[in-house]
Order: sequence, then C-alpha cells, then structure tokens
Amino acid sequence: MTTAAAFPAISISEAYARLTGPGSPFEIEQREISGVRLRVWKNALPTLREAFAAGRAFGGKTFLVHGEDRVSFEGFARAALNVASVLRDLGVGRGDRVAIAMRNLPEWPVAFFGAVLVGAIAVPLNAWGTGPELEYGLTDSGAKVAFLDRERLERLFEHLHACPALVRVLVCREGEEVAHPLVGKLEDLIGEPNGWTDLPDRAFPEVDLAPEDDATLFYTSGTTGKSKGALGTHRNSCTTIMARPFAVAFAHLRRGEALPAPDPDAPQKSVLLSVPFFHTTGCQAVLIPSLVYGVKVVTMRKWDPELALRLIEQERITSAGGVPTIAWQLIEHPRVGEYDLSSLEGLSYGGAPAPGELVRRIKQRFPKSSTGTAWGMTETSATFTHHVAEDYELRPDSCGLPLPVCEIRIVGEDGRDRGVGETGELWVRGPNVVKGYWRKPDATRQTFVDGWLRTGDIGKLDEEGFCTLVDRAKDMLIRGGENIYCIEVENALYEHPAVVDAAVVGIAHRTLGEEPAAVVTLKPGAHADEAELRAFVAERLAAFKVPVKIVFCREILPRNPNGKILKSELRALFAPTVA
Repeated sequence: MTTAAAFPAISISEAYARLTGPGSPFEIEQREISGVRLRVWKNALPTLREAFAAGRAFGGKTFLVHGEDRVSFEGFARAALNVASVLRDLGVGRGDRVAIAMRNLPEWPVAFFGAVLVGAIAVPLNAWGTGPELEYGLTDSGAKVAFLDRERLERLFEHLHACPALVRVLVCREGEEVAHPLVGKLEDLIGEPNGWTDLPDRAFPEVDLAPEDDATLFYTSGTTGKSKGALGTHRNSCTTIMARPFAVAFAHLRRGEALPAPDPDAPQKSVLLSVPFFHTTGCQAVLIPSLVYGVKVVTMRKWDPELALRLIEQERITSAGGVPTIAWQLIEHPRVGEYDLSSLEGLSYGGAPAPGELVRRIKQRFPKSSTGTAWGMTETSATFTHHVAEDYELRPDSCGLPLPVCEIRIVGEDGRDRGVGETGELWVRGPNVVKGYWRKPDATRQTFVDGWLRTGDIGKLDEEGFCTLVDRAKDMLIRGGENIYCIEVENALYEHPAVVDAAVVGIAHRTLGEEPAAVVTLKPGAHADEAELRAFVAERLAAFKVPVKIVFCREILPRNPNGKILKSELRALFAPTVA
C-alpha cells in the first residue's frame, strides 16, 4: 500500500486531464442530448448491440457460472440471438416492452440482450416482489412478452388474466407442464444453458439502433407507494460501461503508477455477483461491463457467505461485493482463514451506508486488495461517483468524485447553489441520467429540471469535489441495498382494519445498514398484535419490506404543526437501552 506521505502523486485535476484529454482512452467531447449540452465519453460504445458484439469476441472463455451451469461467451451469444429470433416471430419490435422476472440465472441476460437486439425495451422486474407487485410492473410497462422462472410464474399465475398486453410468457426451470394458453417453456426454444454453444448461429436482427433510442425500463420505488419506471437509453447504459475502468485508471495515476497495458495472456478476471441482475447495479454496473471486457460472472441461488468463500477459491474470483453486508459477512466468517482467497483483488460496495471501520477491516483481512464504493441511482444508470483505493481509505465517509462526464450541484431550499461544505439537495446531470419516468409526466417534471435530476439525497462537497451524503430528503430507508419507501409499508399497515395511525422508520443494523420498524396506533376497542400485523404486511409486500419490529402507541402519533409525523421522536422508541 502507498504510504500517506507519497499519496497523492498527482492532483485530481491533473489525473482527469491526462485521462480525458484528446487522444486519451477516456477522451471527452460535448454532445447535445434532448436539448441539453452534455459531456460524453468519445470512445464509448454507441449502443448495447456493440456491447453484445464485443463480448462475443471472447469466444470459448467462460462468461456465466451458476451452480452446474457454465456458459461461454459464444454460447451466451447464440442463446441471445435465438431469443431475439423468437421475439421477432412473436411480433416484438422497436419500442415494445419485454419483461424479465427471475433470479440470477444464465437465462436472465439472454432474455435481456435478446430484447434489446430487436430494438425492444428490456423491463427488469424485482424478482422479490409479490404477485400484485409483479402484476403492476407488467401492466404499467405494457409488457408484450415476459420471461419468468418457476417461482415468479407461481406468484404471477393468478394475475396473468389482468395483464392484457401480454402475448407470451416464456418460463425457464419450469419442471411440470403448465396449462395456460400464454405460457410456454423457454427450454423448448433454446435448450439448457450447457448446450447453448450448439444452438444455430442466428444473424443479428436487422434493426438500426442509435445511442438515444430507448433500451431499459428499471423500476424504482416512489414516494406515492407505486413504483416508477426509469426509462433509459442505450447511451445511458454504455456510459456506465466506462465507469469502472476509469476509476481503476484514476487510482493508478493518483498513486503515481503507469496505466497497466492490456495483456491478452493474463488470467481472466472474474466477479462474484451477489446483487440481483434486476438492480441497475447488477445489470448496468456489473453484467454489461463484464460482457464487454471478458469478465467471468459467477452467481449463486441465494447469498451464502461460506459458499461465497468456496467460490472465490474455486473460481479464482478477483472482485466481489455488492452491498456492505456482503463484505462484513466475508471478513467476519469464522472459516475465512481456511480458504485460499489470494485471487481477490478488490471488494467494492454501495447501496447502503458503510462505516469507515469496514474499510479498515477489509485492508486487515485482505491487505493486497483494493476497496471501493460508489454512489448512483436507478435514474443514473448505476454508477455516478467513483471512490476507490487510497482516496477511499483516506475519506471513507465520502461516496467519491463524480465521473468526469458527470456534474453535481448542491442546491438549497431557496434554489441557490450551496458552497463548499454546505449541505443541500444533490442535483446531478450527465449522459447516464435517464430520460424520465415511464408514462408519469408529472413525476418527470418534478424530478428532472432543465437537464438536472433532483435526487432527493442531501449532501455536501469538499474543496476537492468529493461528495458526502448526509441524509435523504425522501422518506426512504435502505435495507441491505434494497430501497424501501416508508409510505408503501405504511399504506399496507393502514389497510388493516385495526390500524388508525402508522409510521415506518429505519433502525440501524450492523450489516444491513438499516431495517424497517413501525409505530402503530390501534383504533379504540380494536385488537392486533405484532405477529398479526407483520403477517398482514407480508401478504401485500415483499419480505424485505416487512417491519422487523412494531411498537404500539396508545395515542395518535406526534406531528408538527403541518401535520407531518415527527419520525425523529419515533426513532427514539427503538434506541438500544443502556444497562
């Protein structure tokens, strides 16, 4: 590790200039997009079609590993092109929506790229959602085709009649035959993953794609309790492809090292992916760049820290992480010393608060690895700031610097920009910011202002431009990387006939960051206990949104003069007691 006295070797501005100037690998140019002049990567791939083609060049190298399934880049390419052919036969074309709701199976990216190659909009749905939540995603997006796994089909089966736009549902890992006119087996069309290399080599669909064409529709929870679809373009996704290599190159320059030269004979990089593909992080920050740069992606059915340790050893994983929970569980596992983890080059995470202690603990356990974090949103197509290596170790509370194609403003309630060290709402702009919310013009106008995205996060900038988040303006908490908007849980509690008043707050959790807890007032004469209310919410919302604790109050919850519940007072009800 570079000593504090030797770091940094060059300034931030000098590093940015060397990396982004004319002829440099991350050269920047100006481009007008939707009437706004933005900085863009000159050398970025124009569309996801070129990203797909770049991945195919890695041929027989392993791309996807899931249990016994091992899929090469060529096998993946053939499967995706065959899916694209199936979609065209179903009448899917430019602008149609294709939904994907399944766990991290090899079939997920096949469906995703099959959709975008025919010019359709890929719609990743939260696979943890309930049947009604998945139904909402299908109906709101107007998806024409849906790719599901068996578990999602079981949740959605009784809701299929309520999705009139659907013309076909293709299910993988299905098992028993399902009698429904919409439902068919994906395996009947492309076979099992280990046999994808033997599929016919289909031609690329004859579709002209452009950087500003619609490509993705990722759903993000909203303060009204209904999810909003963030409509992203090919440029949005292709901008994020450049984020990780830029951050790595920046770290090399900051410590005074030459940029590493590409080595085609070097061992293949590999990532252990512990976040879902349906997250913008899993898809746009990990999956798509891994395809472009020839990185092996290893997934698990569900997170298991000991299995993760075993996979790091077996697959020679070079990068792992996701949310801070993952890092904590790896470094604190009682058997961590029994595995050969020497291949691990980096642990990075985001999506939830991470204490500085975690950075120090990672360096103690893996002294040769590099730590990193970042900040981004569904609306920014994942990564917006980067923060790795020594800069992160010196400023563990910061989420880093904006990428050089990105801009940050700190705006006060009066609409004026705040100065260095002053707090305000984070406004951001860049070529990775989505076009707006799907069919929600009012929400789009409120959130996207003159090319700027109002994030709802409260932050500040230091004199060098490093951003630190201090609060969230939106009433939201983050549990292990999952956004939970409090009003959505509160609405579920209000549906119970015994509840007259309810509020949800976040309580601290050492590894998950936060967990939802609720304070409830019952109607006079009504009866309900904690177990009943938790079960009631679980019937309506995904499991991660169910309050872990519920406290009952005899009176109506405290409010300010404007009628807003004073949640700061309620959080004190969950404060740990001192013996």
